[in-house]
Parts: sequence; C-alpha cells; structure tokens
Amino acid sequence: MPKFSFQHKSSETFYYYRGKFLKLLLHALLHIRLLFRWIVLSFILGSVLGVVGTEFVNCISWSTTFRMNHEWCCMLLPVGGVLIVFLYQITKDKHDKGTNMILASLRSEAHIPVQTAPLIFISTIITHFVGGSAGREGAALQLGGGLANTFGNLLHMREKDKHILIMSGMSAAFSAIFRTPAGAVIFAMEVGCVGSMHYAALVPCVISSLTASFIAAHLGLPLERYEVYPVPELSPVTAFRTVILGIFCSALSILFCIILHRTEHYMKKYLPNKYFRILFASAILLLGGFLFGTDYYGTGGNIIERAIHGKAIWYAFFLKMLFTAVTLGGGFKGGEIVPSFFVGATFGCIFGQITGFSPSLCAGVGMMALFCGVTNCPIASLCISTELFGQGCLPYCMLVISVSYLLSGYYGLYREQQFSYSKFTDEHVTHKTRK
Repeated sequence: MPKFSFQHKSSETFYYYRGKFLKLLLHALLHIRLLFRWIVLSFILGSVLGVVGTEFVNCISWSTTFRMNHEWCCMLLPVGGVLIVFLYQITKDKHDKGTNMILASLRSEAHIPVQTAPLIFISTIITHFVGGSAGREGAALQLGGGLANTFGNLLHMREKDKHILIMSGMSAAFSAIFRTPAGAVIFAMEVGCVGSMHYAALVPCVISSLTASFIAAHLGLPLERYEVYPVPELSPVTAFRTVILGIFCSALSILFCIILHRTEHYMKKYLPNKYFRILFASAILLLGGFLFGTDYYGTGGNIIERAIHGKAIWYAFFLKMLFTAVTLGGGFKGGEIVPSFFVGATFGCIFGQITGFSPSLCAGVGMMALFCGVTNCPIASLCISTELFGQGCLPYCMLVISVSYLLSGYYGLYREQQFSYSKFTDEHVTHKTRK
C-alpha cells in the first residue's frame, strides 16, 4: 500500500490558501486603487465646480438684484435674446439640446461640446439680467456635465468611466448652486434612468458633492433653508388632506410639462428662424410683464419665500408656467426646476388657504410634489425636502412625493429621461418621457 504523506498534504493546503490569499489581496488593492482614483478625480472636479458654481450664483444674484432695482432692464429682453442666439451660432452649437444632451451622453448617445459650460454660464446670466422666467438647475447640470466631460477627454478616460465622471460633475454643480449635497448625489444618479440608479457613481458623486458644497460655503454662499410653520401632528385628517394635495400636484406637474413641451414645439414649428422666435418670445414676456407685473420674471425666489409664509395670489402658479414656457420655448436659457418650486409653493399655499390646512406647510410640500412630478426622482425629492425644511415635514413630504410620483405617469421635463421600471406594476419597461 502507498504511504500517505501528511507533509505532502500540508504543502498542497499551504499553497492553495496562499494562492487564495494573494488573489484576495490583489482584488483589495485594485479596489483601493480605484477608490483613491475616484477620490482624487472627484475632489478636483468638486473643487473646480464649487468655485464655478459659487461665481455663477453670485452673478445670477447680482443680475437679478440689478434688474429688480432698474426695471428698464426688462426692455432689453429682445437684445438679450438676440445675443444668446448669436453666441450659440458663432460657437457652432446650433443644435443645442440643453440638459437632454447631458442625459443622452450618459448612454453614449450624444457628444457634449467643449463650449457647453461657458455658453450656458453666460446665456443664463443674460436671461436673468433681462427678466426671462427660468431657473438655475438646467445650467447647473450642463455646467457640471460639460466640465466633467472635458476633464474626462483630457485624461483620455474610457467612455463608461466618463459617464460616471459626468454624473459626479452634475452632483457637484447641483450641490454648489442649491447647497443640498445629499439631494444632489441622488438626483445625479436617479434622473437619467428612473428606477435604475447608477450605484457605481456613488463614491464619486458623494465626494464631489460634499467638496463643492464645502467650497461654496467657505466662499460665502448661504444655505437655502425654509422655516415652515405650523407643522401639525400627522393624523388621518391631515394625511388625507396631504394625499389630496399630492393628487392635485401630480395633475399640475403633467400640465406644466405639457405646456413646456407644446410651447417649444409650436414655436419651433411656426417660427423656425431662431432670431424671430426669440424676438417673439421677448414681445410676449414684455406684454405679460406689463399686464401682470414683474413678479414672474427671473427665478421668483421672493415669491417662493412669500408663499412659505402663507401669502400667494391664486393665479400665480399658472402665470409662472406660461412665462417659463415662453421663455424656454423661445430660446432663452435656464432651468425648469426653480420655476416648478414656484408653481408648487404658490399652488400649495392657495390649497392650504382654501382648506384651512397650514398654508406654509402646504407650500413646502407642494414644492416637493411638483419637483418630484416633473423630474420623476422621488428619492432625491425626499433628500432635498429634508435639507430644505428639516425632518419635521418629512411625513408629509413622504406622502405627497409618493402620490405625485405615481400619478404623474411618464411625463417629465427631460425628453431623454428613460424609465426602466413601470410606475404601476412590478415589471421592466423601456419608456421615454412623454411629450
């Protein structure tokens, strides 16, 4: 009989476990290397966008304050509009798709030109200086995505890695401009494909978002926080009223998206010349300002604060939708999210006044309901609601956001947004945003 060798068996076991250990060590080192790589890249990107975002907000604030103190600036709407069209034409960016281009680039379906970031920076400031009704987040996403894409090209990064870097840039710019770092992280990962977040971008988005927010804070950019009062204790009655508000806000978000998309479609159809289109939009905005006042120009941040304090005009939300649709459909630059805050806050305030249910609270949760309805980002909406209003409003925001998300269907602000899961059944879908 052959002799059994314990020494030989021990030697085989030793080499086997040594090989396993070396493989695990190699994997760990590769992952740590990847971690440090993303930390360095995201820190650099967050630092740059923290500075750029802060200067962008300062420029927007200065132009808004100057316009409000000198109402003659609104008469420059046609001049500002023509200048914006001219800037995009001389830089040969004639087919600009705005934020949709950034979202499409996450699926390798679109190229982001180098001039995207400086163009949106300048054109958005011009829009606010002359009184266009627009927000800042569209510029934030394009600034972040454009700079991140340029950074990735300089480093010759792989296409998939560049997608992660673009999301990191989006979260950094959003965080610097809105000072909501947690919401910025989730929004950047959630907005491109609803129901399927890109968790590979989690570390880069977190690092860049926190860095940008830190830089913005040290450069003197204040936090945007709203004090909502009173906040009654959640009960069956208050929960029912909140659900009703969510139903109305979901319908309002659909209406807002339809008005935005249809206005842009018909203006492009009947006014194909970009100069004529933006001059026509300028004339409509000037007429609207003459008839209804200048409260609907710019972001309308003062009206949002007034609504949070329980004061709003009953038709303000509808006029803001029209002013924003004409502004963006005509060719001015900016975003739609701050206008959606305006619409949600003023409508919620009126709802609270009619029902006798804390107009201040209804204005706050109405903001979040509209934001969720038009962006289809419920988790980001919850994070932003906590950062803006604190945890006291969280139960109400949870209710209204979930209702608005469900009932808003497949409508949304961004045509390139995709839905990977159904809102109504547990199944995969391949829908794009309805127009």
